[in-house]
Amino acid sequence: MSAPLLDTLGYLDLPPGRLATLVTYLEMTAPPPPRDVPHRADLVLRRWERPEPEAYRALYRRIGEPWLWFSRLLLDDPALVAILHDPGLEVYLPLRDGAPIGILELDFRRAGECELAFFGLVPEAVGTGAGRWLMTRALERAWRPGIGRVWVHTCHLDHPQALDFYIRSGFRPYKRAIEIFEDPRLSGVLPREAAPRVPLVEPRRGEG
Repeated sequence: MSAPLLDTLGYLDLPPGRLATLVTYLEMTAPPPPRDVPHRADLVLRRWERPEPEAYRALYRRIGEPWLWFSRLLLDDPALVAILHDPGLEVYLPLRDGAPIGILELDFRRAGECELAFFGLVPEAVGTGAGRWLMTRALERAWRPGIGRVWVHTCHLDHPQALDFYIRSGFRPYKRAIEIFEDPRLSGVLPREAAPRVPLVEPRRGEG
């Protein structure tokens, strides 16, 4: 067995063009106590049955570009449809006045558990209380008969309050990992101006 990547303490240099993020995994093994979430007559949650790739990617980009979401953008149409149309995956749209303001994906493909695979809002909906409302709706649907664990993961490239939000929602951190990946802005998967708070370190000429 090879030695772990980080088997000693200290710094690890990243080649230009790569990013690293600290990922925190969180779980709950029982439904949390009910939260006092104000009624929102302006919000409705609707199941998105069999999303089409083009429409899905457009919303995914709108929500995720500020946080460097890119994994679903690497998939071609058949691979993306295979996930989105899987009967074990449920995609929901929070609607405000009939317009989608976010996305919720519940993944039931592992027996006995549910992953909050994607949970996010469009930029203009962040900070409006829609996130608390959406999490309440998410947990209502995730905790169904036969489910003994609900889990989610987040990273330090997400919204600065994301980790605290999940903990306040009832999740407990249980594992951390470091993910290293090619910067999606250099390959054109995301625009170069996405997530300006994350420095874009390009390979020098002749490198990479």
